[in-house]
Order: sequence, then structure tokens, then C-alpha cells
Amino acid sequence: MPSLNPSQEQLQRFAEQMPAGEPILMLNLLRFHDQATYPAESGHPSCSGREAYAIYSRTAIRKVRAAGGQVETMANAHVALIAPEQEHWDELLLVRYPSPEAFLAMLADPEYRAATVHRTAAFADSRLIGCSPRS
Repeated sequence: MPSLNPSQEQLQRFAEQMPAGEPILMLNLLRFHDQATYPAESGHPSCSGREAYAIYSRTAIRKVRAAGGQVETMANAHVALIAPEQEHWDELLLVRYPSPEAFLAMLADPEYRAATVHRTAAFADSRLIGCSPRS
């Protein structure tokens, strides 16, 4: 089953298990729809999943920076060497935030929340994994 948006339970677990007040890395694995899947009543024009993600990204990058974060790595994924056969990803994104609290505050921002319609329409599947950097 595709994973597109965090549930309330997942957000709660994230808040409880990530080290508070410390820098974090968010690993994003992204698989795009060929055609974005906007709700019929949304009024958004037809576009590719990648184009919908680009629309979302214009807001998301501003909000990441406003939260004190930065994109560390963005890369095209080509082949999974060790993974289930059916698992494949189009892109990998690694984003640093000053803390889990900064990340969660960004998710609650009304402008960011409004932009997530494009993110949801863009993805066939995704993963978002909270990590702690090691020295």
C-alpha cells in the first residue's frame, strides 16, 4: 500500500522518539505518478507527477529554509541493488532540520499545508524516515 502522508499516530511516534532539540536528517524516498492524481474537484490543471512535485517544492523549500533547514542531497535513483524486486524509487532527498520540533512546526504551517495537495497528487509512493546525524 502506498505511503503518502503521515497519520496522526505516526506524527505522535515521531515526536516521542526523535531526540528533542537536536539536529535531524529526513530521508525522503520518492516515486512519482506519470500523471498527477489531483482530486477531480481541485481545479488543478493536468500535469505529470514530477511537475506537481515541482509546484509543491517551490513552497516547501522556502518553508524548510524558514525552519532553519536545508536540503543536503537531492539525487535521481536508478536501481535498488539490495531491495525487494518490486521496490523502486525515482528520487532521494536528504533534508537537515535544526530539530524535530522545527520540522513539526513546518508541517503545521498553513501555507505549507496548502501546498501538500501537490505533493500528494505527485506521488505513487514515498517514504519519510527521521534520522540522527552521527559525527
